[in-house]
Amino acid sequence: MAEELYFIKTNPVAAKINLYNKLCCEESSVLQYLDDDKKTSLELIKKKLQEDVNSLSKQELLNLLEWFNAKYNSDYEEVKTQLFVHGIDLFYEIQTSAKVESFQQILSDYEKYSHQNLEYISDAEKFNQFLIYGIFYTGFANQEKGEENVFVDYLKLDHKNLYAVAEGEFHSKNNDLIVKENIYNNFIDLYDSTKFYKGSIIKLQDF
Repeated sequence: MAEELYFIKTNPVAAKINLYNKLCCEESSVLQYLDDDKKTSLELIKKKLQEDVNSLSKQELLNLLEWFNAKYNSDYEEVKTQLFVHGIDLFYEIQTSAKVESFQQILSDYEKYSHQNLEYISDAEKFNQFLIYGIFYTGFANQEKGEENVFVDYLKLDHKNLYAVAEGEFHSKNNDLIVKENIYNNFIDLYDSTKFYKGSIIKLQDF
């Protein structure tokens, strides 16, 4: 699963019950995927699950994902199903390194403009503002290739300032990779998947 970017929604209730119980029942199996002082690490993870799955650190979540991946023999669909049952909804992924690089480049520009860090976990409202910016930004890349951007025209009516910022950023940079890779549809898919969601969005690269 190298060079891929994963997007996760969480279900704190399912994680508090299902994932917690799974860790209790399969303790010996999960310990080998945890960091040093494994028993202490596991107890800390279990404590966090009882409070809020979103309080897991990036490394703790990665360790759990690696465990699920190994447990279900890297059967991606089964891994996704089991994660969902246990409160971790891996709902979208960007699957090529060039597209991931393009996405991260746009994210970096947005973080500098907005003075926000969306690197690991963010609430859905903030994440959706970034996605709208990304739709505008990649929409300009499509324009350079003569493609229509109906979604851009729809969104810019309510987000004129964000549209203007994306336009200025796009035209001030060398965007050869972004134009070539065309991740406009990835931003639209992510927006459609999260626009009514009120929880946290987690972004992880590789596991």
